[in-house]
Amino acid sequence: MFSWRAEVRPGVWVAFTDAGAGNLALHVGDDPAAVRRRRAELEQAAGLGGRSFRYMNQVHGNDVATVSAGAGAVGGGSDAATLPTADVPAVPTADAMVSLAEPLAVMVADCVPVVLVGDGPSGAPVLGVVHAGRPGVATGVLPAAVARLRELGAGRIGAWVGPSICGRCYEVPEGLRSDVAAAVPATWTTTSTGTPGLDLPAGVRSQLEAADVAVEYTGGCTLEDDTLFSYRRNSHTGRFAGLVWTNAAPGKGVRGHDQAE
Repeated sequence: MFSWRAEVRPGVWVAFTDAGAGNLALHVGDDPAAVRRRRAELEQAAGLGGRSFRYMNQVHGNDVATVSAGAGAVGGGSDAATLPTADVPAVPTADAMVSLAEPLAVMVADCVPVVLVGDGPSGAPVLGVVHAGRPGVATGVLPAAVARLRELGAGRIGAWVGPSICGRCYEVPEGLRSDVAAAVPATWTTTSTGTPGLDLPAGVRSQLEAADVAVEYTGGCTLEDDTLFSYRRNSHTGRFAGLVWTNAAPGKGVRGHDQAE
């Protein structure tokens, strides 16, 4: 179910699912009831204790939604596939989310899933997830998410960069490579076959370094690993998720990183 999972701070968990967890997206033509069942199984496996992961309606933009417990998100609307009811929080239209307590999820199938954890001023963590696809990397969705975490009081921030298509495999037209590399020079690359390419993970790491964020983990290539979903391998594929959550329910706090692990 998980390609990688770890307690990255006392009481704070980061994970990336694999194809074994099944498709977690409602927008790829899958049976919605099956997707919701898989999401519930994932929440049980993560030990959320009745809480739910918060998902985004991802649109390859650079908007950041701030998510509060049991409510809608500042800066977002709702996905038509997951219309909110009185008991279901609104789904923000955004490509990054931050929260002081809510479990967060970002879905990908070649784009870069980034999980952020910041040490808050009161000892509780500040959490974030980012959908860093080609347009989002070029337009700065990741620096925007880091800035929002700092607005919420985050001090030291760590990043976990999940599996995504690598620079050896991500072939693009020469003009597109030039356009993206003009905004983020570290993305410029040549593929293993000698054609123009983009190295989105390298671009993400360069943006994190510029923002003084430590990269704690980097995943492998989705196209090269058939245990992960890859849109380049199969355009009708599902989506896996990058996740972050705390052991504590909202409002109960989590021990700070300065305490013994």
